[in-house]
Amino acid sequence: MEDNDSRESMPIYSEDEESEMVMSTNSYPNSFNSVSEEEDYSDDAEGQLTIDVYQTDNDVVIKSTIAGVKPEDLDVSINNDMVTIKGERKNEERVSTENYYYQECYWGSFSRSVVLPVEVIADKIEASLKNGILTIRLPKADTTKTKKIQVRGF
Repeated sequence: MEDNDSRESMPIYSEDEESEMVMSTNSYPNSFNSVSEEEDYSDDAEGQLTIDVYQTDNDVVIKSTIAGVKPEDLDVSINNDMVTIKGERKNEERVSTENYYYQECYWGSFSRSVVLPVEVIADKIEASLKNGILTIRLPKADTTKTKKIQVRGF
């Protein structure tokens, strides 16, 4: 960039500073607000899971951190090329808002849908929950094989 360039430079913030700015009611980093001053979210709002999706030679793998949820409280489904994960994280302890210093954990219903990048064999999908990590293994369909179809006469 030349010295006589009149463009303004934008400030660069770390992820933590950026998160604080988004969560605060003013736009200054490192300023704190009490929980009661933060935006009030509706009880009807649904959380969204963070996921990793990757492939191995034989599978598409979806991983998500789902701490505090029992396997029976999860619903994993596939419809055509879309996998949907739904569930609910229940807060079993009632704490009044004024007693919180920070309230960052999400409690309530959540869901996430992801479009699969390749065809999979739906009947062979496996899902497991271990140490708060949901792992879904979706075997890839072998679309390179040619399947011979017998023609019957009537």
